[in-house]
Amino acid sequence: MMSKQKELLVIIPAYNEEKNIREVLKQLRKQWIEEQADILVIDDASEDSTARIVQAERYLLIRNICRLGYGNTLRVGYQYAVTKNYRYVIQMDADGQHDVCNIPVIYKKLVEADVNGLYPDIVLASRFMKGSSDFPVHLLKRAAYAWFRLWVYAAAGRKIADPTTGLQGLSRKAFEYYCNFRHFDDKYPDANIIIQMLLLNFNIVQIPAAMHARTGGKSMHKGFSAFWYMCRMFFEIPAVIFRIKILKKDIRAGLQNVDER
Repeated sequence: MMSKQKELLVIIPAYNEEKNIREVLKQLRKQWIEEQADILVIDDASEDSTARIVQAERYLLIRNICRLGYGNTLRVGYQYAVTKNYRYVIQMDADGQHDVCNIPVIYKKLVEADVNGLYPDIVLASRFMKGSSDFPVHLLKRAAYAWFRLWVYAAAGRKIADPTTGLQGLSRKAFEYYCNFRHFDDKYPDANIIIQMLLLNFNIVQIPAAMHARTGGKSMHKGFSAFWYMCRMFFEIPAVIFRIKILKKDIRAGLQNVDER
């Protein structure tokens, strides 16, 4: 706990993940992720033993007093990263679907400039690119992903292979924007936020990823929650497009405050 702070923070939002979180933390330790990153778990007022497991494994833990939702829990992590002056954030889920082997790959991508000398603001780790591991998806989800891809392309002119990926790397410019402005979905920051950041001229790149199907616990996209999620996206995405393209809100945010490297 007294070791020197790294420039990279891995944040893991968790809600009722007692069946999965211990193995995720063990894999982080087994693959020596702590050598290059600090690890923070944000427990969103879980009703099970998620927080106790994290404490027993001796990882940094923030506990929400009441449930804030997935998006707001991520923002707690971003705010911590800003306060502690981290340069990069990688966010991953606590359910075991995101293989920790992706973390060094995302980090490497974040710190490398492209042929034009530009650094990524956001790195999306995709389940559906050439080089990604096999990931089982049933028909309804395939249709939803196709719908989101269409929205992203229509709004921003970019082909995003996995517009709902929760495994992402963020530069300080990106996560500071999420902290300083209110335009971040408190529940489901998915394709709507990707569209927003593309329209605001943030530099988004994609890489293939290794991911696994959930083996325990309960997904936040099950039953009525999945229906509510789709309804929310149906209104959220047009709202994002209207706010930026018509009202011109923060239109140059991605072009400002570029880090000196």
